Amino acid sequence: MTLIEQLIGLVFLFAAAFIGGAINAVAGGGSLIAFPALVVFGVDKIIANATNTAALWPGTVGSVWAYREDLKPLVNLLILLLAPSFVGGLLGALLLTRTPPELFGRIVPLLVLFATLIFAARDVFNRIAARSVEAMRRADDGHVSLGARIWGILFQLFVATYGGYFGAGIGILMLASLSLMGLQDIHRMNALKTALAFVINGVALVFFALSGIVNWPLAILMGAGGLLGGYFGARYAKRVNQRYLRGFVVVMGLVATAYLFTRSL
Repeated sequence: MTLIEQLIGLVFLFAAAFIGGAINAVAGGGSLIAFPALVVFGVDKIIANATNTAALWPGTVGSVWAYREDLKPLVNLLILLLAPSFVGGLLGALLLTRTPPELFGRIVPLLVLFATLIFAARDVFNRIAARSVEAMRRADDGHVSLGARIWGILFQLFVATYGGYFGAGIGILMLASLSLMGLQDIHRMNALKTALAFVINGVALVFFALSGIVNWPLAILMGAGGLLGGYFGARYAKRVNQRYLRGFVVVMGLVATAYLFTRSL
């Protein structure tokens, strides 16, 4: 690869991270842009997955701080779900490092497709959750039933394990779970979801770093792009048509699935 080709590739990765960060700030699903970009650049899929986690994690730090007031009423639920988030994130990261590269190369198109379908079905999740919340008349102050707490712990363990292993789509899964637990205030739900994602990805990132599978130069480059994209995405979120943006993410996810599938043959 010539110097010019390398520079073009680095600009491509920065742009992909910028777009991914902006999409995360507006609608979620930025990993469906950033991860395939690393694979197109020629990064090994497992290293690309770990590097993508490192690149997008700093953006969650600012989000948690921005949501701090909305998170206060849900401190009890946050404490309840911290343990399964930590354990699941660590377990998923461990599973990734123990997965043979050839096997991961075969299953990663299915993971991207799974994340894309979850993203595409987010409105269905919301409608189902809304009916459930309306029927149960749960409160938004964090005082949920014992059954809801058990559900939350078990499902969060599953989401965190998946998140530590791959990550794309965990926000949508957590919002659906929190809705079924009884939460209705979207700002508080986003606050709790963001804090838990911070833990899941943070634990996975530490494990990946200690395992030596993060491409740090690319992670730093894409991290800068993701931070800028997240800033501008949050600033201009109200001007963006959510339907068109979600459609763009779904199309890109399907294109990435097709590309990764052909690469795995």
